[in-house]
Amino acid sequence: MLISTLIKIIQTLGSVLMIIVIADIILSYFVSPYNKIRMTLDRIVYPMLNPIRKVIPPLGGLDFSPIVLIMLIQVVEWLLISLLSALR
Repeated sequence: MLISTLIKIIQTLGSVLMIIVIADIILSYFVSPYNKIRMTLDRIVYPMLNPIRKVIPPLGGLDFSPIVLIMLIQVVEWLLISLLSALR
């Protein structure tokens, strides 16, 4: 029961985090950087993107760090769920 609950929490947090990253990407094209919603999303997403940007700089004006972040979120989510499933 506890492990199932933890798995659901991890899945939910992973999904919410990915939605926040995608929303930040989309809003960055259409909304001013000084918009309160965008500033809030940036405060959540940028601390996770900055280490990735140090390793993978923008190539040809394209920033691939959000894609890498989404893949990392999925990998961490999968690893945690696999570890918890092994404890059942």
